Amino acid sequence: MHKNRFLWVLRLFVVAYLVAGIIFLPRQPVLAQSGQDTALVLTLNGALTQTMVDYLDRGLALAKQNNDEMVIVQIDTPGGSIDQMQAMIEAIQASLVPVIVFVTPQGAWAGSAGTLITLSGSVVAMAPGTIIGAASPVGSGGQDLGVTEQAKVTNAMVALAQSLTVHRPPAAQALAADMIQNAKAVSAYDAKTVGLADFIATDLNDLLLQLNGVKVTTQAGERTLQTVNLSVQIYSISFIEQLLNVVIDPNIVFLLLTVGVQALLIELANPGGWVAGFIGVVSLALAGYGLGILPVNWFGIVFILIAFVLFIVDIKAPTHGALTVAGVISFILGALVLFNSTNVPPAQHVSTPLVVGTGVVMGAIFFTIIGIAVRAQRQPVRTGPPVLVGKTGLAHSDINPRGSVQIGSELWTAELVEGEPEITQGTPVVVAEMKSLHVKVKRAPTTRGQAG
Repeated sequence: MHKNRFLWVLRLFVVAYLVAGIIFLPRQPVLAQSGQDTALVLTLNGALTQTMVDYLDRGLALAKQNNDEMVIVQIDTPGGSIDQMQAMIEAIQASLVPVIVFVTPQGAWAGSAGTLITLSGSVVAMAPGTIIGAASPVGSGGQDLGVTEQAKVTNAMVALAQSLTVHRPPAAQALAADMIQNAKAVSAYDAKTVGLADFIATDLNDLLLQLNGVKVTTQAGERTLQTVNLSVQIYSISFIEQLLNVVIDPNIVFLLLTVGVQALLIELANPGGWVAGFIGVVSLALAGYGLGILPVNWFGIVFILIAFVLFIVDIKAPTHGALTVAGVISFILGALVLFNSTNVPPAQHVSTPLVVGTGVVMGAIFFTIIGIAVRAQRQPVRTGPPVLVGKTGLAHSDINPRGSVQIGSELWTAELVEGEPEITQGTPVVVAEMKSLHVKVKRAPTTRGQAG
């Protein structure tokens, strides 16, 4: 039985692996039709992650292979780590295909590291109502840096901004430096006025119209953009990359962590089911990825683990819910410490109502489990030695010294009590003792009637 279950699970994993391989297989570059000029459009949306860096690299490689006319990078980001920013800037600067960075849609923001990524493009365009700036460096957790470290990083970023805006007017260079030194942020109109942005475009079509005939410089030299009859090819981020970007949402990470730990507890309490264990492992793996990306205070994990220990102890040795209440409090505190500490940027905080609500629901579930356990303990014993000893039945076969007896609806292997003579089939017997899986019996006392 267990071997068949193992083989069935193994087959399921093999099929899932093959299907995942087909779905998530890196897509091969699609060559543009012969003689057709193409603009490849990439989209960077949300906080910078390593998946975005890889996506940008693939897109630029595809544009190079297809000999595209240009790459348009649509960007809307609050920023990210300096390492990821530098990797993206280096990729854009090294591109032989012109890269146009377009801050879009309306209301979008090229903030922090996104500011310098935007300025690294051959052309900078912004949609009406967008913002660029507020690029002062902060620590990986969003906290202020020390004085020396702040000065070092700020000076390095100002130097980078100057190199990216060297071909722009002095006012644009000064504004770029101000964005880093004083967290200055400006609208699309103000950026265009000082020459930090080249165009204000309402959408891709408007941008392509304005780009026609514009001269740009890349690593391959100077060229003039031709956008008449240009074909637009959207290169979307892969499904697996979208999934990984979803699991860096602190609320999703919190839920995955909660589900993962609970599923593993269920599997440990009822081993062999494998479904709960599989869900737990996958959930914790995705949560681990998100925790590795997000700036968190790892001390909160201690409180969360203590909470689950308290839940388990309260089930095994019921204390009328006292430990469950303590576990709920520990769980809520742990989640808030993990995600909402002062060193975590407010934009990456977990929802407090979500944490409290989840904690209360978990507490209610464990209270229910404890109630069932307590009721089970209060039920009278229905099986085992305390119940069988003293019970009467009938000999199912001759017992000399072993045989079988019928007690209630159950058939038991029986042996005679020491010194008891042979008992024939059909004789009433009484259970004197129970040992392991058999009972020891003797003749049942006979009831004599009284004369009237």
